Amino acid sequence: MAYVSIPRDLSAVKSKIALNLTKRQLICFGTAAAIGIPAYIFTRGVVGNSPAAMLMIVIMLPLFFLAMYEKNGQPAEIILRNYLRVKCAWPGQRPYITENLYENLEKESENIAPNHKKATTAPVGKHTKCQGIGKGKSSRNARR
Repeated sequence: MAYVSIPRDLSAVKSKIALNLTKRQLICFGTAAAIGIPAYIFTRGVVGNSPAAMLMIVIMLPLFFLAMYEKNGQPAEIILRNYLRVKCAWPGQRPYITENLYENLEKESENIAPNHKKATTAPVGKHTKCQGIGKGKSSRNARR
């Protein structure tokens, strides 16, 4: 008895039109043939068979690539467009720059009270309640 595997994700199934090829593949292969075969015919007499065949292959390969390559459900031209957008169109480094709102606040406070002294902080370790803590002594020794 014949066994046919059925894919679970039916969105990945592509409809075939002719010769088990999709519409996209038919268009790309047809375009490659329409460009490559005349190029071979016209250059064969000038450069010989082998170089003309190589030229035809070089001309047709990009269209074959566009017809066949697909990654993560995206065709080759979409991947190429995204790559060029990231590498060429947008800058490589986009720094995160913010505006310092406190700088404006300090200027305004100087305008409001120009002679007011700024608050000072006590030096570290000079507080009376935590004299021994934080200077290498354990908390048990600090209580004694």
